Amino acid sequence: MNFELDQVELAVIETAEKVAREVIQPLAQHYDESETFCAESLKALAELGGMGINLPEEYGGLGIGSLAMSRVVEAVAGACASTASALTAHFLATDSILLGGTEAQKQQWLPRAASGELLGAFALTEPAAGSNPADMRCRAQREDGGWRVRGSKHYITNAREADFIVLYAKTDAEAGHKGISAFMIAKGTEGISFSSPEKTMGLRGSTIYELALDCWLPDSALLGVEGAGFNTAMAVLDRGRVEVAAMSLGIANAALQASLNWVRERQIGPKPLAAYQGTQWRLADMYAQLESARMLTWKAAARRDSGERFSLDSATAKLVAAECAGFVTDAALQLHGGYGYIRDLPLERYVRDARILRIFEGTSEVQKIIISRSLLDAQR
Repeated sequence: MNFELDQVELAVIETAEKVAREVIQPLAQHYDESETFCAESLKALAELGGMGINLPEEYGGLGIGSLAMSRVVEAVAGACASTASALTAHFLATDSILLGGTEAQKQQWLPRAASGELLGAFALTEPAAGSNPADMRCRAQREDGGWRVRGSKHYITNAREADFIVLYAKTDAEAGHKGISAFMIAKGTEGISFSSPEKTMGLRGSTIYELALDCWLPDSALLGVEGAGFNTAMAVLDRGRVEVAAMSLGIANAALQASLNWVRERQIGPKPLAAYQGTQWRLADMYAQLESARMLTWKAAARRDSGERFSLDSATAKLVAAECAGFVTDAALQLHGGYGYIRDLPLERYVRDARILRIFEGTSEVQKIIISRSLLDAQR
């Protein structure tokens, strides 16, 4: 695996880290406590080109590799996981267009999404179809020269704030996953209603909604070709799992750094907490898991750019990094004792934000299924 970065990529990462530190991090607690959408942070990222780091230059992106992109996502997540969640949800939407759209659709939507003029949402999950999209019940039927879409979607990040939604629906109810297609829905389309923002445990500055749909869409709203939606969605999720892994690294690293500072300053009797072997062993475990997750994430990012199939790599990185974030944030809270449990410090937010990483874009259990099937298939 090649983990080298060129000078442009290093400059993008350095700028992103500066913006994360100076602009995004100071806003994180406000987003969390007020449950306010992270619009200011996304605007700051847009100004440095961060809304299009997943896209090639021909469509307005920065043209950087997936490893550099992962480093940017890690920096953003370490400063504010809510902002990273909203950003990567936008990437899911634009990746859907990049991988599944026609050339005209790419030219219509991607440059403006890359500049930050447009914000996207990715609507795949349903109340009864989370881990298995083939079970979705949202239907799109041909009607009056277009499509009548009826159904609901759940846990859709950015949905109400988005300027466009990439919606996945069944166009052939009898064809299983081969009957799924994707559609572009522009903001203001009649026949779409949104719930109030869900009251989530974490990521409170990255709002999620349930959508109810009974809308008509023109033929031009079909993304790419009919029946290709499932393959597009699976390819998008492979890419997105690398980004979730990077988010996990960012949160875990923030918790580790907070712990290192804390144990040096916190006095237990005559000595700092860092002087005790139990503390040292816990820090070593936290670091070892974080570095293991980082190498798997970088490997998956490098494989993503290679043009080779990387489902196994992305699933492994997502599984290990998400579990790592849970372990490291919990260990960090334990090191802080009661101080870690109160909201004066950001640590309890790290714990809450990290919990969803083992659930969205495929639970840890789903990742294990993907990994085991890949291993078994390789033996045939």
